[in-house]
Amino acid sequence: MRRLLIRPGAIGDLIVSLPALESLRADYTEVWVAGQNVPLIRFADKVRSIQSTGLDMIELGRASTAMLESFDEIVSWYGASREEFRAAVRRLPFRFHEALPKDGTMHATDFYCAQVGATMGLIPHIDVPGTRGNYAVIHPYSGSARKNWPIEKFQQVAERLSETMQVEWAEFPEGKHRFTDLYELARWIGGAKLYVGNDSGITHLAAAVGTPTVAIFGVTNPKVWAPRGEDVRVIYASHHAKIKETSLRWL
Repeated sequence: MRRLLIRPGAIGDLIVSLPALESLRADYTEVWVAGQNVPLIRFADKVRSIQSTGLDMIELGRASTAMLESFDEIVSWYGASREEFRAAVRRLPFRFHEALPKDGTMHATDFYCAQVGATMGLIPHIDVPGTRGNYAVIHPYSGSARKNWPIEKFQQVAERLSETMQVEWAEFPEGKHRFTDLYELARWIGGAKLYVGNDSGITHLAAAVGTPTVAIFGVTNPKVWAPRGEDVRVIYASHHAKIKETSLRWL
């Protein structure tokens, strides 16, 4: 069985769907994802960026379906709601799934697992080598400014943490670390004693590599989108809220 999995979306979208994707492994498994997410797929025989495949051009009649024709089954979260795309590939063995949960009652990971008949309650995991050091990683950004806790609040947290460990910033003027490969970023975060960040893909990444994670949620529903993990704490925080000291002393 040659199976192709097509999973568009941002970092967090991919990570919450990893258990569902991994449950679909076949004799040969190929995965097409957003370019930045390619390094995060560790279980497949081959991984490609969606952009590199010409998939976006098929419904416009500007690309061949030859690559798709080599698969026995294609499970796709791409094009599910686009009639033109579905019409262009109607003779191919596609199985389409909705890309986003529609209600606020089921966690996204369970939503994707239910779509493919996988076990519910699974935790997304990305294996990284190395040992844990005595440093904390703070990532104060996300894909939307509405989801960001104020920088000064993170600075207050950093000041408190610096009493017991080194504090490292990811993507912040004070930070010295820059990564172009998400798996390299995952390895670095995987070595941290603690991670603190907004509702973001990088926060999902921290949870997936097993780093004790404090995820700060404000406008997004954590029942659906909170990162999963044995060492994850979700905190509701407004722009004026403080993270209680006890929240950072649970390690």
